[in-house]
Amino acid sequence: MDIEEERLRESIKNSVMGLFRLKKQKDVFVKGSSRVQYAGAVFDDKESWAFINSFLDGWFGTGKKAELFENMLAEFIGMKHGMVTNSGSSANLLAISALKSKQFESKLNDGDEIIVCANSFPTTVNPLIQNNFKPVFVDCELGTYNPSIESIKEAISSKTKAIFIVHTLGNPNDMVALKEIAEDKKILLIEDACDALGSSFKGKRCGSFGIMSTYSFYPAHHITMGEGGAVLSNSLNMDRILRSLRDWGRACYCKHNEKKSNGACGRRFDFKFKNLPYGYDHKYVYSHIGYNLKPLEFQCAFGIEQFKKLPQFIEQRKRNFDIMQSFFKKYEDLFVLPKSIPDAEPCWFAYPLTIKEGSPFKRLDIIKYLEKNLIQTRLLFSGNVLRQPAYEGINHRVSGNLKNSDIVTERTFFIGIYPTINKERISYMQEVLTKFLEKHAKR
Repeated sequence: MDIEEERLRESIKNSVMGLFRLKKQKDVFVKGSSRVQYAGAVFDDKESWAFINSFLDGWFGTGKKAELFENMLAEFIGMKHGMVTNSGSSANLLAISALKSKQFESKLNDGDEIIVCANSFPTTVNPLIQNNFKPVFVDCELGTYNPSIESIKEAISSKTKAIFIVHTLGNPNDMVALKEIAEDKKILLIEDACDALGSSFKGKRCGSFGIMSTYSFYPAHHITMGEGGAVLSNSLNMDRILRSLRDWGRACYCKHNEKKSNGACGRRFDFKFKNLPYGYDHKYVYSHIGYNLKPLEFQCAFGIEQFKKLPQFIEQRKRNFDIMQSFFKKYEDLFVLPKSIPDAEPCWFAYPLTIKEGSPFKRLDIIKYLEKNLIQTRLLFSGNVLRQPAYEGINHRVSGNLKNSDIVTERTFFIGIYPTINKERISYMQEVLTKFLEKHAKR
Protein backbone atom coordinates (compact mmCIF):
# COMPACT_ATOMS: atom_id res chain seq x y z
CA MET A 1 0.00 0.00 0.00
CA ASP A 2 1.53 3.32 -1.02
CA ILE A 3 1.57 6.54 1.04
CA GLU A 4 -1.31 8.15 -0.85
CA GLU A 5 -3.57 5.14 -0.35
CA GLU A 6 -2.70 5.04 3.35
CA ARG A 7 -3.58 8.73 3.64
CA LEU A 8 -6.93 8.27 1.92
CA ARG A 9 -7.81 5.25 4.03
CA GLU A 10 -6.95 7.16 7.19
CA SER A 11 -9.22 9.97 6.05
CA ILE A 12 -12.10 7.49 5.56
CA LYS A 13 -11.41 5.96 8.96
CA ASN A 14 -11.55 9.38 10.64
CA SER A 15 -14.86 10.11 8.92
CA VAL A 16 -16.31 6.82 10.14
CA MET A 17 -15.19 7.58 13.70
CA GLY A 18 -16.70 11.05 13.47
CA LEU A 19 -20.00 9.68 12.22
CA PHE A 20 -20.27 7.29 15.17
CA ARG A 21 -19.42 10.02 17.67
CA LEU A 22 -22.34 11.96 16.22
CA LYS A 23 -24.63 8.91 16.35
CA LYS A 24 -23.70 8.33 20.00
CA GLN A 25 -24.62 11.90 20.90
CA LYS A 26 -28.02 11.44 19.29
CA ASP A 27 -28.70 8.10 20.99
CA VAL A 28 -30.90 9.45 23.76
CA PHE A 29 -33.81 7.38 25.06
CA VAL A 30 -37.08 9.29 25.23
CA LYS A 31 -39.98 7.64 27.01
CA GLY A 32 -43.00 7.34 24.79
CA SER A 33 -41.21 7.99 21.51
CA SER A 34 -38.14 5.68 21.56
CA ARG A 35 -38.72 2.01 20.80
CA VAL A 36 -37.28 -0.66 23.10
CA GLN A 37 -36.27 -3.36 20.62
CA TYR A 38 -36.23 -7.02 21.62
CA ALA A 39 -32.79 -7.33 19.97
CA GLY A 40 -30.49 -5.66 17.48
CA ALA A 41 -26.95 -5.23 16.22
CA VAL A 42 -24.68 -3.49 18.75
CA PHE A 43 -21.66 -2.04 16.97
CA ASP A 44 -19.62 1.13 16.50
CA ASP A 45 -16.82 2.58 14.39
CA LYS A 46 -14.48 -0.35 15.06
CA GLU A 47 -16.66 -2.90 13.27
CA SER A 48 -17.63 -0.40 10.59
CA TRP A 49 -14.06 0.52 9.80
CA ALA A 50 -12.98 -3.14 9.81
CA PHE A 51 -15.73 -3.87 7.27
CA ILE A 52 -14.86 -0.92 5.02
CA ASN A 53 -11.10 -1.49 5.25
CA SER A 54 -11.54 -5.14 4.28
CA PHE A 55 -13.82 -4.14 1.41
CA LEU A 56 -11.18 -1.73 0.14
CA ASP A 57 -8.66 -4.59 0.07
CA GLY A 58 -10.71 -5.98 -2.81
CA TRP A 59 -10.89 -9.61 -1.64
CA PHE A 60 -14.56 -10.58 -1.43
CA GLY A 61 -14.44 -14.37 -0.97
CA THR A 62 -13.59 -15.95 2.38
CA GLY A 63 -9.93 -15.34 3.16
CA LYS A 64 -7.63 -14.48 6.03
CA LYS A 65 -10.32 -12.61 7.99
CA ALA A 66 -12.68 -15.58 7.71
CA GLU A 67 -9.92 -17.93 8.84
CA LEU A 68 -9.08 -15.73 11.83
CA PHE A 69 -12.72 -15.53 12.89
CA GLU A 70 -13.12 -19.31 12.55
CA ASN A 71 -10.08 -19.89 14.76
CA MET A 72 -11.26 -17.36 17.37
CA LEU A 73 -14.68 -18.99 17.60
CA ALA A 74 -13.38 -22.56 17.70
CA GLU A 75 -10.88 -21.69 20.43
CA PHE A 76 -13.54 -19.88 22.49
CA ILE A 77 -15.95 -22.82 22.33
CA GLY A 78 -13.27 -25.50 22.69
CA MET A 79 -13.57 -27.23 19.32
CA LYS A 80 -10.77 -27.98 16.85
CA HIS A 81 -12.27 -26.74 13.59
CA GLY A 82 -14.55 -23.85 12.63
CA MET A 83 -16.19 -22.95 9.34
CA VAL A 84 -18.13 -19.73 8.67
CA THR A 85 -21.37 -19.71 6.69
CA ASN A 86 -23.76 -17.08 5.41
CA SER A 87 -26.34 -17.77 8.16
CA GLY A 88 -27.17 -19.96 11.15
CA SER A 89 -29.87 -21.62 9.06
CA SER A 90 -27.22 -22.55 6.48
CA ALA A 91 -25.03 -23.84 9.30
CA ASN A 92 -27.85 -26.20 10.34
CA LEU A 93 -28.42 -27.31 6.76
CA LEU A 94 -24.72 -28.09 6.27
CA ALA A 95 -24.35 -29.91 9.60
CA ILE A 96 -27.31 -32.18 8.91
CA SER A 97 -26.42 -32.66 5.22
CA ALA A 98 -22.91 -33.75 6.25
CA LEU A 99 -24.41 -36.76 8.03
CA LYS A 100 -25.27 -38.25 4.62
CA SER A 101 -21.82 -37.78 3.10
CA LYS A 102 -20.20 -40.90 1.65
CA GLN A 103 -17.00 -39.65 3.28
CA PHE A 104 -18.53 -39.72 6.79
CA GLU A 105 -17.67 -42.96 8.56
CA SER A 106 -21.07 -43.05 10.35
CA LYS A 107 -23.08 -42.08 7.26
CA LEU A 108 -26.85 -41.87 7.79
CA ASN A 109 -29.50 -42.87 5.26
CA ASP A 110 -32.97 -41.84 4.12
CA GLY A 111 -35.57 -42.60 6.76
CA ASP A 112 -33.16 -42.63 9.71
CA GLU A 113 -34.67 -41.01 12.79
CA ILE A 114 -33.29 -37.86 14.40
CA ILE A 115 -34.73 -36.62 17.69
CA VAL A 116 -35.57 -32.91 17.89
CA CYS A 117 -37.68 -30.72 20.14
CA ALA A 118 -41.12 -29.81 18.74
CA ASN A 119 -40.78 -26.34 20.25
CA SER A 120 -38.24 -25.25 17.68
CA PHE A 121 -37.08 -22.77 15.09
CA PRO A 122 -38.08 -23.87 11.57
CA THR A 123 -34.55 -24.09 10.21
CA THR A 124 -33.57 -26.53 12.93
CA VAL A 125 -36.25 -28.93 11.68
CA ASN A 126 -36.13 -28.14 7.95
CA PRO A 127 -32.73 -29.78 7.21
CA LEU A 128 -34.03 -33.06 8.64
CA ILE A 129 -36.92 -33.01 6.16
CA GLN A 130 -34.77 -31.70 3.30
CA ASN A 131 -32.35 -34.62 3.80
CA ASN A 132 -35.14 -37.23 3.98
CA PHE A 133 -34.54 -38.03 7.63
CA LYS A 134 -37.49 -38.73 9.90
CA PRO A 135 -37.83 -36.14 12.70
CA VAL A 136 -38.92 -37.60 16.03
CA PHE A 137 -40.50 -34.80 18.04
CA VAL A 138 -40.27 -34.58 21.81
CA ASP A 139 -41.93 -32.09 24.12
CA CYS A 140 -40.26 -29.26 26.01
CA GLU A 141 -40.47 -28.36 29.69
CA LEU A 142 -42.05 -25.04 30.63
CA GLY A 143 -39.53 -22.58 32.04
CA THR A 144 -36.45 -24.20 30.49
CA TYR A 145 -38.14 -24.69 27.07
CA ASN A 146 -35.79 -27.64 26.49
CA PRO A 147 -36.76 -31.33 26.41
CA SER A 148 -36.24 -33.46 29.51
CA ILE A 149 -33.64 -36.21 29.53
CA GLU A 150 -36.42 -38.73 30.18
CA SER A 151 -38.37 -37.62 27.10
CA ILE A 152 -35.29 -38.09 24.90
CA LYS A 153 -34.59 -41.55 26.34
CA GLU A 154 -38.19 -42.59 25.68
CA ALA A 155 -37.99 -41.33 22.07
CA ILE A 156 -35.06 -43.55 21.11
CA SER A 157 -35.90 -46.50 18.86
CA SER A 158 -33.88 -48.98 16.82
CA LYS A 159 -34.05 -46.47 13.94
CA THR A 160 -32.72 -43.51 15.95
CA LYS A 161 -29.36 -42.33 14.64
CA ALA A 162 -28.94 -38.83 16.10
CA ILE A 163 -30.14 -36.19 18.53
CA PHE A 164 -30.22 -32.61 17.26
CA ILE A 165 -30.45 -30.65 20.50
CA VAL A 166 -31.23 -26.94 20.70
CA HIS A 167 -30.20 -24.75 23.63
CA THR A 168 -33.46 -22.80 23.51
CA LEU A 169 -32.95 -19.05 23.92
CA GLY A 170 -29.42 -19.82 25.14
CA ASN A 171 -30.56 -22.05 28.01
CA PRO A 172 -28.26 -25.11 28.27
CA ASN A 173 -29.50 -28.68 28.21
CA ASP A 174 -27.95 -31.36 30.43
CA MET A 175 -25.17 -32.06 27.98
CA VAL A 176 -23.33 -34.55 30.18
CA ALA A 177 -26.41 -36.77 30.38
CA LEU A 178 -27.10 -36.36 26.65
CA LYS A 179 -23.53 -37.24 25.76
CA GLU A 180 -23.74 -40.37 27.93
CA ILE A 181 -26.99 -41.39 26.20
CA ALA A 182 -25.47 -40.81 22.76
CA GLU A 183 -22.38 -42.87 23.58
CA ASP A 184 -24.39 -45.66 25.22
CA LYS A 185 -26.86 -45.94 22.33
CA LYS A 186 -24.18 -45.30 19.68
CA ILE A 187 -26.06 -42.36 18.20
CA LEU A 188 -24.77 -38.97 17.12
CA LEU A 189 -25.17 -35.75 19.11
CA ILE A 190 -25.31 -32.40 17.29
CA GLU A 191 -25.86 -29.06 19.04
CA ASP A 192 -27.83 -26.12 17.68
CA ALA A 193 -26.12 -23.39 19.70
CA CYS A 194 -27.38 -20.52 17.54
CA ASP A 195 -28.94 -18.84 20.60
CA ALA A 196 -26.29 -19.97 23.05
CA LEU A 197 -22.97 -18.26 22.31
CA GLY A 198 -21.51 -17.67 25.77
CA SER A 199 -23.65 -20.27 27.59
CA SER A 200 -21.99 -23.10 29.51
CA PHE A 201 -22.81 -26.37 31.24
CA LYS A 202 -20.59 -27.59 34.07
CA GLY A 203 -18.00 -24.99 33.08
CA LYS A 204 -17.81 -26.19 29.48
CA ARG A 205 -19.13 -24.09 26.59
CA CYS A 206 -22.34 -25.10 24.91
CA GLY A 207 -21.39 -26.29 21.45
CA SER A 208 -18.41 -28.34 22.65
CA PHE A 209 -20.23 -31.56 23.61
CA GLY A 210 -21.47 -32.92 20.27
CA ILE A 211 -19.72 -34.00 17.08
CA MET A 212 -20.80 -30.67 15.55
CA SER A 213 -22.36 -27.41 16.72
CA THR A 214 -23.97 -24.54 14.85
CA TYR A 215 -24.10 -20.77 15.42
CA SER A 216 -25.95 -17.75 14.06
CA PHE A 217 -24.64 -14.21 13.69
CA TYR A 218 -27.92 -12.65 12.59
CA PRO A 219 -28.29 -9.12 14.09
CA ALA A 220 -30.56 -10.39 16.88
CA HIS A 221 -27.92 -12.79 18.18
CA HIS A 222 -25.11 -12.38 20.70
CA ILE A 223 -22.70 -11.08 18.06
CA THR A 224 -23.38 -10.30 14.42
CA MET A 225 -21.85 -10.11 10.97
CA GLY A 226 -25.07 -8.64 9.58
CA GLU A 227 -25.86 -12.16 8.41
CA GLY A 228 -23.63 -15.12 9.12
CA GLY A 229 -23.20 -18.41 10.91
CA ALA A 230 -20.72 -21.16 11.64
CA VAL A 231 -20.33 -24.90 12.11
CA LEU A 232 -17.73 -26.26 14.54
CA SER A 233 -16.40 -29.81 14.65
CA ASN A 234 -13.56 -31.83 16.16
CA SER A 235 -12.85 -33.94 13.07
CA LEU A 236 -10.66 -32.78 10.18
CA ASN A 237 -12.58 -35.15 7.91
CA MET A 238 -15.90 -33.62 8.97
CA ASP A 239 -14.51 -30.11 8.51
CA ARG A 240 -13.54 -31.00 4.93
CA ILE A 241 -16.99 -32.51 4.28
CA LEU A 242 -18.65 -29.34 5.59
CA ARG A 243 -16.43 -27.09 3.48
CA SER A 244 -17.12 -29.16 0.39
CA LEU A 245 -20.89 -28.91 0.94
CA ARG A 246 -20.63 -25.17 1.62
CA ASP A 247 -18.42 -24.52 -1.43
CA TRP A 248 -20.47 -25.99 -4.32
CA GLY A 249 -19.55 -29.58 -3.38
CA ARG A 250 -15.98 -29.33 -4.62
CA ALA A 251 -13.39 -31.91 -3.58
CA CYS A 252 -10.52 -29.42 -3.27
CA TYR A 253 -9.67 -28.30 0.26
CA CYS A 254 -6.92 -25.78 -0.53
CA LYS A 255 -7.06 -22.64 1.61
CA HIS A 256 -7.50 -19.20 0.11
CA ASN A 257 -3.78 -18.46 0.32
CA GLU A 258 -2.44 -21.79 -0.98
CA LYS A 259 0.89 -21.05 -2.66
CA LYS A 260 1.75 -24.46 -4.11
CA SER A 261 0.77 -24.68 -7.77
CA ASN A 262 0.05 -28.39 -7.31
CA GLY A 263 -2.27 -27.72 -4.35
CA ALA A 264 -2.18 -28.56 -0.65
CA CYS A 265 -2.62 -32.25 -1.46
CA GLY A 266 0.31 -32.13 -3.93
CA ARG A 267 -1.83 -33.98 -6.48
CA ARG A 268 -3.92 -31.23 -8.06
CA PHE A 269 -3.21 -32.54 -11.60
CA ASP A 270 -2.55 -36.15 -10.64
CA PHE A 271 -5.99 -37.62 -9.85
CA LYS A 272 -7.90 -40.15 -11.88
CA PHE A 273 -11.66 -40.29 -11.26
CA LYS A 274 -13.93 -42.88 -12.84
CA ASN A 275 -15.64 -40.68 -15.43
CA LEU A 276 -13.14 -37.83 -15.75
CA PRO A 277 -9.94 -37.63 -17.81
CA TYR A 278 -6.66 -38.17 -15.99
CA GLY A 279 -5.28 -35.02 -14.40
CA TYR A 280 -8.62 -33.16 -14.31
CA ASP A 281 -7.95 -30.07 -12.17
CA HIS A 282 -8.89 -31.06 -8.61
CA LYS A 283 -10.23 -27.54 -8.01
CA TYR A 284 -13.06 -28.47 -10.39
CA VAL A 285 -13.81 -31.96 -9.13
CA TYR A 286 -17.05 -32.25 -7.11
CA SER A 287 -17.40 -34.89 -4.40
CA HIS A 288 -20.75 -33.73 -2.99
CA ILE A 289 -23.99 -32.27 -4.27
CA GLY A 290 -23.38 -29.01 -2.50
CA TYR A 291 -24.40 -25.39 -2.13
CA ASN A 292 -22.82 -21.94 -2.09
CA LEU A 293 -23.32 -20.83 1.50
CA LYS A 294 -20.23 -18.72 2.17
CA PRO A 295 -20.25 -15.28 3.80
CA LEU A 296 -18.25 -12.34 2.47
CA GLU A 297 -14.75 -11.63 3.75
CA PHE A 298 -15.68 -8.16 5.05
CA GLN A 299 -18.52 -9.66 7.10
CA CYS A 300 -15.86 -11.73 8.86
CA ALA A 301 -13.75 -8.60 9.45
CA PHE A 302 -16.83 -7.09 11.10
CA GLY A 303 -17.29 -10.30 13.12
CA ILE A 304 -13.74 -10.23 14.46
CA GLU A 305 -14.36 -6.84 16.08
CA GLN A 306 -17.71 -8.06 17.40
CA PHE A 307 -16.03 -11.10 18.92
CA LYS A 308 -13.68 -8.87 20.91
CA LYS A 309 -16.78 -7.40 22.58
CA LEU A 310 -18.40 -10.75 23.36
CA PRO A 311 -17.31 -10.89 27.05
CA GLN A 312 -18.88 -7.46 27.59
CA PHE A 313 -22.05 -8.50 25.71
CA ILE A 314 -22.34 -11.69 27.81
CA GLU A 315 -22.02 -9.70 31.03
CA GLN A 316 -24.67 -7.18 29.93
CA ARG A 317 -27.15 -9.88 28.88
CA LYS A 318 -26.73 -11.70 32.19
CA ARG A 319 -27.18 -8.45 34.10
CA ASN A 320 -30.36 -7.57 32.23
CA PHE A 321 -31.77 -11.06 32.66
CA ASP A 322 -31.16 -10.94 36.42
CA ILE A 323 -32.86 -7.55 36.68
CA MET A 324 -35.95 -8.77 34.82
CA GLN A 325 -36.02 -12.02 36.77
CA SER A 326 -36.02 -10.08 40.03
CA PHE A 327 -38.81 -7.83 38.73
CA PHE A 328 -41.08 -10.70 37.64
CA LYS A 329 -40.61 -12.68 40.87
CA LYS A 330 -43.50 -10.77 42.39
CA TYR A 331 -45.74 -11.84 39.50
CA GLU A 332 -45.18 -15.60 39.67
CA ASP A 333 -48.92 -16.03 40.19
CA LEU A 334 -49.36 -14.82 36.60
CA PHE A 335 -46.35 -16.26 34.75
CA VAL A 336 -44.11 -19.29 34.48
CA LEU A 337 -40.71 -17.62 34.82
CA PRO A 338 -37.62 -18.81 32.93
CA LYS A 339 -35.35 -21.23 34.75
CA SER A 340 -32.20 -23.21 34.13
CA ILE A 341 -31.11 -26.62 35.35
CA PRO A 342 -28.33 -27.17 37.95
CA ASP A 343 -24.79 -26.62 36.60
CA ALA A 344 -26.11 -24.55 33.68
CA GLU A 345 -24.85 -21.02 33.14
CA PRO A 346 -27.02 -19.51 30.43
CA CYS A 347 -26.31 -16.38 28.46
CA TRP A 348 -29.95 -15.80 27.56
CA PHE A 349 -30.98 -14.63 24.11
CA ALA A 350 -34.16 -13.06 25.52
CA TYR A 351 -36.47 -13.13 28.55
CA PRO A 352 -39.32 -15.65 28.00
CA LEU A 353 -42.63 -15.68 29.85
CA THR A 354 -45.49 -18.17 29.77
CA ILE A 355 -48.85 -16.92 30.99
CA LYS A 356 -50.26 -19.32 33.56
CA GLU A 357 -53.61 -20.98 33.07
CA GLY A 358 -56.25 -18.95 34.87
CA SER A 359 -54.42 -15.62 34.59
CA PRO A 360 -56.90 -12.78 34.08
CA PHE A 361 -55.41 -11.77 30.71
CA LYS A 362 -54.41 -13.42 27.46
CA ARG A 363 -51.09 -13.28 25.65
CA LEU A 364 -52.60 -11.09 22.97
CA ASP A 365 -53.68 -8.58 25.64
CA ILE A 366 -50.20 -8.05 27.06
CA ILE A 367 -48.22 -8.14 23.82
CA LYS A 368 -50.57 -5.63 22.15
CA TYR A 369 -50.22 -3.41 25.23
CA LEU A 370 -46.42 -3.63 25.20
CA GLU A 371 -46.18 -3.03 21.46
CA LYS A 372 -48.52 -0.03 21.79
CA ASN A 373 -46.07 1.33 24.36
CA LEU A 374 -43.14 0.75 21.97
CA ILE A 375 -41.75 -2.33 23.74
CA GLN A 376 -41.09 -5.04 21.18
CA THR A 377 -42.23 -8.60 21.85
CA ARG A 378 -41.78 -11.88 20.00
CA LEU A 379 -43.34 -15.32 20.27
CA LEU A 380 -41.12 -18.30 21.02
CA PHE A 381 -40.38 -18.92 17.35
CA SER A 382 -42.67 -21.53 15.76
CA GLY A 383 -44.13 -22.87 19.00
CA ASN A 384 -45.13 -26.46 18.32
CA VAL A 385 -43.72 -26.63 14.80
CA LEU A 386 -46.19 -29.33 13.77
CA ARG A 387 -49.00 -26.79 14.09
CA GLN A 388 -47.40 -24.59 11.43
CA PRO A 389 -48.94 -24.80 7.92
CA ALA A 390 -45.67 -25.85 6.26
CA TYR A 391 -45.38 -29.05 8.29
CA GLU A 392 -48.75 -30.62 7.54
CA GLY A 393 -48.22 -34.13 6.21
CA ILE A 394 -44.47 -34.41 6.79
CA ASN A 395 -42.99 -37.83 7.58
CA HIS A 396 -42.42 -37.77 11.33
CA ARG A 397 -43.01 -39.47 14.66
CA VAL A 398 -44.14 -37.95 17.95
CA SER A 399 -42.82 -39.47 21.16
CA GLY A 400 -45.21 -39.01 24.07
CA ASN A 401 -47.34 -35.88 23.79
CA LEU A 402 -46.57 -32.28 22.93
CA LYS A 403 -48.67 -30.70 25.66
CA ASN A 404 -46.11 -28.11 26.75
CA SER A 405 -45.17 -27.21 23.18
CA ASP A 406 -48.86 -26.50 22.62
CA ILE A 407 -48.90 -24.27 25.72
CA VAL A 408 -45.88 -22.40 24.30
CA THR A 409 -47.82 -21.95 21.06
CA GLU A 410 -50.77 -20.48 22.95
CA ARG A 411 -49.25 -18.59 25.88
CA THR A 412 -45.50 -17.88 25.58
CA PHE A 413 -43.73 -14.72 24.41
CA PHE A 414 -40.45 -12.96 25.12
CA ILE A 415 -39.01 -9.50 25.59
CA GLY A 416 -35.49 -8.22 25.07
CA ILE A 417 -32.43 -8.20 27.32
CA TYR A 418 -29.73 -7.45 24.74
CA PRO A 419 -26.90 -5.00 25.59
CA THR A 420 -28.51 -1.81 24.24
CA ILE A 421 -31.27 -2.17 26.84
CA ASN A 422 -29.66 0.09 29.43
CA LYS A 423 -30.91 1.34 32.81
CA GLU A 424 -33.24 3.92 31.26
CA ARG A 425 -34.84 1.37 28.95
CA ILE A 426 -35.20 -1.26 31.68
CA SER A 427 -36.75 1.32 34.00
CA TYR A 428 -39.25 2.22 31.29
CA MET A 429 -40.07 -1.44 30.61
CA GLN A 430 -40.71 -2.05 34.29
CA GLU A 431 -42.85 1.07 34.56
CA VAL A 432 -45.03 0.02 31.63
CA LEU A 433 -45.28 -3.58 32.81
CA THR A 434 -46.16 -2.54 36.36
CA LYS A 435 -49.15 -0.54 35.17
CA PHE A 436 -50.52 -3.55 33.31
CA LEU A 437 -49.66 -6.24 35.85
CA GLU A 438 -50.83 -4.43 38.98
CA LYS A 439 -54.18 -4.00 37.31
CA HIS A 440 -54.42 -7.79 36.85
CA ALA A 441 -52.51 -9.07 39.88
CA LYS A 442 -54.44 -11.46 42.14
CA ARG A 443 -53.00 -10.05 45.36
